[in-house]
Formats: sequence, C-alpha cells, structure tokens
Amino acid sequence: MTKAAHGSILYLDGVSVSFDGFKAINNLSLILEPGEMRAIIGPNGAGKTTMMDIITGKTRPDCGDVIFDGEIDLTCHDETDIASLGVGRKFQKPTVFESHTVWDNLELALNRDRGIFATLFHTPTGQDHEQITKILETTRMVHKSQELAANLSHGQKQWLEIGMLLAQEPKLLLVDEPVAGMTDAETVETARLLREIAKDRSVVVVEHDMGFVRDLNVKVTVLAEGSVLAEGSLDHVSSNQSVIENYLGR
Repeated sequence: MTKAAHGSILYLDGVSVSFDGFKAINNLSLILEPGEMRAIIGPNGAGKTTMMDIITGKTRPDCGDVIFDGEIDLTCHDETDIASLGVGRKFQKPTVFESHTVWDNLELALNRDRGIFATLFHTPTGQDHEQITKILETTRMVHKSQELAANLSHGQKQWLEIGMLLAQEPKLLLVDEPVAGMTDAETVETARLLREIAKDRSVVVVEHDMGFVRDLNVKVTVLAEGSVLAEGSLDHVSSNQSVIENYLGR
C-alpha cells in the first residue's frame, strides 16, 4: 500500500469495472484527504454513480485499489460492513420514515446496537438527546422536530436524510445530487449546511448544478467515460478545453 493511501480518507487507484463489455469505470484514480469536501461533476454516463457504488460495496471493481481511512480495503467488505466502518451514502431521492416525526427519524438512525430488541426497547439517553439536538441545529430542523416527516418540503426531507446519516457518525459522507428539486433558497442553504458538515468529516458531493458547486467552493473532479478528465477549482476545470467539449458545451 502506498504512502498516499495511508494518509488519505479515500484512495482509489487504477479502478476499472465493466458491465456487458461496457467499461463504466476506466482506470480511475482519486485521493480524498481527511476533512476534505470534493465535488464530482460530469455528463450522464460518466461513471459518477458507479464510482459511489464501488466505494459503498454495491459494485465490486474488476481491478484496482479502493482504500478507506488509510488502511481498509473496501473491496473485501459488503455494503453493510462498509456502512458500519463509517461510510454514509445519501441517494438523490430522500428516504425517510414519513409516518414518524423528524425527531423519531433521527433517534431511529442513531449509531447504536442494531438488534431488533435493542431498537424496540431502547430508552434515549442524555447523550442521545444532545446528539439529536445538535443534528437538528446543523440541518436547520429544530423548529420541525415534532413535525411528521411526511409534511416536510422536498428540501427539508433531503436535510432530514442528511441528518439521519450524521446520526450514524460517518467519517465519509457521499451525497448524490442533494439540491435536485430544491428551491433557490433551499439550494443556497444546502451549500452552507454541507460546508458546516465538512468541518468534522470528509464529504463527496455529486452534482450537476454548477451554481451550487460554485457555492461549495471546493476542489472539483470532472469525470468522463469512467476516468478523471480534470481536477481543480471550478474556474480551472471550466476553462479546460476537454471539459468544455465533453461536458459544459453540451
């Protein structure tokens, strides 16, 4: 294992995977530092979702290294193991318990013994209350804590699901198109929210909204045809001729 892998929170090197002869990921290499937030952009079919599937154990690569937290080979673990190791993933469509309150959603998501009896008979501790309150503050949901999740706006459901992931205390958070379907105000607030979250953990954000990516103000990786096409600030990659031809010019 290389020195770069040891110092990183996420290390991909030479990763490839094919489906029925189509190379969805092609010799992909990427390094994410502890505490870093990275934006991933690229055209449809660029491999963004497949990359996240590989990181979370949903898809096994044909070859390459996928190292988490400097030493854990993610290719040796399944989805459940990887989640328990500290990798949280938020999909584009929010999945919350709509018949439960916001508070109850967060309490159910707390990182604790997942046994059915432990869950059914668990009595919240003072530490649980403190953790949930902190998450409510981070996700702008304090005033909605007793609201049924079904009554939340689309943007608020997205924030709640992010909060549910935070309750599991991940070291790395993967977020897929978090502002799709949001109002302009919710989009701006989500950028602030993710910047706050990134103070305590590493975050990977896959997104198409360039205004939102600019608000994040982080390093950007552009994928195309399963490989890294360019990396750098949004202004830097936006001026790259290959990026313009493959993505921005479409």
